Amino acid sequence: MAHDAQAGTVLTVVHEPDGAAPGSALVFELCGPLGTAQAEAVAAQVATRHRAYSVALEEEAGRHLVRLSRAGAAAGREPVPLTAELLADLLQPPCLGTVAVTGHQRELVLAAVNRPGAAGRHIEQLHWSWTGPLDIGRFTAAWQSVTDREAVLRTSFDWTGAPRLVLHGRAAVEVVHHRRTTASWNDLLRRDRARQFALHRPGLLRLTLLDGPPRPGATGPAATTRILLSYPHALLDERGAQLLVREFYRAYLADGVVPGGERRPDIRDHVEWLRDQDTDAARRFWATAAPPAHAAVSPGRPGTRTPATGPGRIQRRLRPHQTARLRSWAAARGAGESSALHAVWALLLYRAAGVPGPAPVSFGMHLSGRDLMLRGAADIPGLLGTPLPVTVTVDPAAPLVDLLRQVRDAALDLSAYPWVSGDLIRQWSGRSPGDRLTDTLVRFDTRPELPQALRCELNAQGIRADLPQSVSSDTSLPVTLVARHDSRGGLTLTATHDRAGLSDADASKALSQCMHLLRLLPDHHDERVTVAQVLGLLRAGEVAPAARQEPGPRGFALAVLRAGEPQADVIGLVEVPGVPPGAYDLLLSQYDGPERIVSLALDDAGGLPPPSGLRELGLREPGPRQPPGTGRRLVLCGCGPAGRTAYEIARDAPYATGGPAAVIMTGTGDAAGSARALLRGLESVRARRVNRRRV
Repeated sequence: MAHDAQAGTVLTVVHEPDGAAPGSALVFELCGPLGTAQAEAVAAQVATRHRAYSVALEEEAGRHLVRLSRAGAAAGREPVPLTAELLADLLQPPCLGTVAVTGHQRELVLAAVNRPGAAGRHIEQLHWSWTGPLDIGRFTAAWQSVTDREAVLRTSFDWTGAPRLVLHGRAAVEVVHHRRTTASWNDLLRRDRARQFALHRPGLLRLTLLDGPPRPGATGPAATTRILLSYPHALLDERGAQLLVREFYRAYLADGVVPGGERRPDIRDHVEWLRDQDTDAARRFWATAAPPAHAAVSPGRPGTRTPATGPGRIQRRLRPHQTARLRSWAAARGAGESSALHAVWALLLYRAAGVPGPAPVSFGMHLSGRDLMLRGAADIPGLLGTPLPVTVTVDPAAPLVDLLRQVRDAALDLSAYPWVSGDLIRQWSGRSPGDRLTDTLVRFDTRPELPQALRCELNAQGIRADLPQSVSSDTSLPVTLVARHDSRGGLTLTATHDRAGLSDADASKALSQCMHLLRLLPDHHDERVTVAQVLGLLRAGEVAPAARQEPGPRGFALAVLRAGEPQADVIGLVEVPGVPPGAYDLLLSQYDGPERIVSLALDDAGGLPPPSGLRELGLREPGPRQPPGTGRRLVLCGCGPAGRTAYEIARDAPYATGGPAAVIMTGTGDAAGSARALLRGLESVRARRVNRRRV
């Protein structure tokens, strides 16, 4: 079975929990779509990744059964637990392998699948202009060659258990070419952002080309083409995307083929490096360096949610001479211009908190992860970095230079831990698992320049290409502030914000205040200038209102979707964050069985529905004279991350009277694929039910 042929396939297993008898095995029916060879490949994959268990594949009446029992000395002692990792591997079509995602990447994947929000929220874009001859066939071949070389571009995401990357043998690059008359540039950007990526399929990169009018006095070959590169935010950071563009140029100049073989080191080597890190020093550091619960983190005073939705984007710019003055002012105090930006942002957060006297202030500082002690880390495309919380104390009576040096030293301290995730920081510092450490993120980007030799080769072929520009949509936090230098040396600040929590006008006001302070700081040469004096420069400016997103309702909800026939079985559709939207709706429209169908919705806080909730399913305790196999039976269905929850409910459900409760679990996929997978499972359960009654 070719690995790329199985990309996007949604597998199904049916299981009947038999309690926790000592030494009991786990038995799953593989419901395909799999033949014998494919079923053997799935069983072999599970056996390879879970060597503590004995894995056997059996055929029974045309069904493929996978039996898992403990191997060796552990056999016969405890029942085999169905862990999230084991279930994910059982439901994963054969592939080249899987790669654990980094902590920050895990947060981004879960945000994309659990809270998709407005269209385009989790998509990043780069765009640039290409002037000169452009061979579309060669262009496409070059990008395909880059994809064949870079493992990260041949991956998909799986979130059946813990989120992870799945490696495939091949992934196709999507290239769409628009003529000038078919679309405007702004329309193209908007339409492209509205197209979500299917994260469970490889090919998480697409390119769109838009022809421009020919330059005056020139004909077709000298025309300018605008190029748009789009990718999921959870797959790459901007630096990684820029590195891929550089590889593309090398391939294009070499007739569409990247010189050399597959890149190593790559994301697999990065994960291996992470596993070898000693966490003791990091644990000690973050036990005290994590933001305190009372730190000022909001970019505005408390406000209400706005009716607007989606990401907003505002940009401001320091002129080159203003940028040079800021850089010289910071350097004279032993810091860089990034520290000046961090200090100003800390001032704005302190001002928004409205507290008297000294107070801790916390915001995120993005580390690219490109300076790891890993050979070749600087050139690995992927998501190596992470945002880390930095906390400083803002004292109105203290000199501003003290705050400047605080943020400088804090950045140096954080540079030793670009591999630490927010989950670990919360764990080590005693914070709650879902607690947000900061509300804002400041990122100072340095983009890789195109090597001069490569630029000269392009020029020799009559090609002039601009440096790609980013169009970010990151609103994982209320405000993300990105600083970078433009081609003229000016410092550009781009604020991306969640418009539901901070309006466009208020975000513009906050960014303008930030720029105002950055322009005025070089006028203050006296190192005795205090924080209060600098804040006084903003006395006339208002503090914008900002609303924090409140957590959604927690708990368990049951709803009857179809009444069903009297005495028919009960099908429970388990709904948790990460289930493909629309999968259960499609199942309802396609399944015509007599069963009563209910929805069991649980939040992401974990836990199972209480027994009182299950009583509402319409099941009853078995009567003393009830023949076996004739009562109403509970069949629980779970797509993706809901599969293990469905298993746990079915294992513990005390109200199934028509035999053991059955559970149908599927891998991750789109709505249509997930619905088809559930239908296969229901057909198998119905067939076994009929056979039992005949017996």
